[in-house]
Amino acid sequence: MSQATPVPALFTRRTPRVVAAARLGRRRERDRTGRFLAEGPQAVREALARPGTVRELFATTAAAGRHPRLLAAARGAGVPVWPVTSGAAAALSETVTPQGLVAVCDHPDRPLPAILAAGAPELSAVLVEIRDPGNAGTVLRTADAAGAGLVVFAGAAVDPYNGKCVRASAGSLFHVELARCPQPAAAAGALRAAGRRVLAATGAGETDLETLAASGGLAGPTAWLFGSEAHGLPPELAAAADARVRVPIHGRAESLNLNAAAAVCLYASARALRSRKREHEFA
Repeated sequence: MSQATPVPALFTRRTPRVVAAARLGRRRERDRTGRFLAEGPQAVREALARPGTVRELFATTAAAGRHPRLLAAARGAGVPVWPVTSGAAAALSETVTPQGLVAVCDHPDRPLPAILAAGAPELSAVLVEIRDPGNAGTVLRTADAAGAGLVVFAGAAVDPYNGKCVRASAGSLFHVELARCPQPAAAAGALRAAGRRVLAATGAGETDLETLAASGGLAGPTAWLFGSEAHGLPPELAAAADARVRVPIHGRAESLNLNAAAAVCLYASARALRSRKREHEFA
């Protein structure tokens, strides 16, 4: 009679691998190791779809039972899958109700010059000094949905691998080219040198988005600059853009929040780019 395969012991919050992974909740450790945590089935699924990103996966018995295909995909990609207790899952989670599935991932960002040298996307979003992780992650998700191929975290922006930012991106962190650039002006200059028109989204813009779109001003490769809700774009950066663009307010609202404004701008550009492509196809 063959012996049954031994069931591996569950890792606890004191197991060295769990302790090391839990340290990635701190930015200093993320920067030192070049790794971060992605929690939940959606984030893990998208991370696994980007080859070479996931280094190890922790799963509770309950989560393993709910998501057997994810664990099979991880093992098929050569990713170690470690069984953990609910306490260990809690130590790896920043949420009130841990989902029991946490991946250790490599940072997917690359230097902006390397991305542009390989071929700059037609539509990009530059997040300038946006420090709220929820806002930054949501705008990243919006940029991905609109078809932007590049998102740049510029200046003293939040760490894109902050847990709240990762969750707010809903997996989009793994879909787009991602860059971090300490100098927003340098990022804007590099994008302009790559043939992108640089547009500053600002409520005080002299150019109306609808007028710009109607005149064909969004039909070319574009990089949008978005500032924080609290402070907007630095005046000198907005002044250096090719145009300062405001979203028209037709009702009585004072303004739009950051994500709504970014969505309107990015989708207007995406629509113009698609229209241009269709015209070329039938020309």
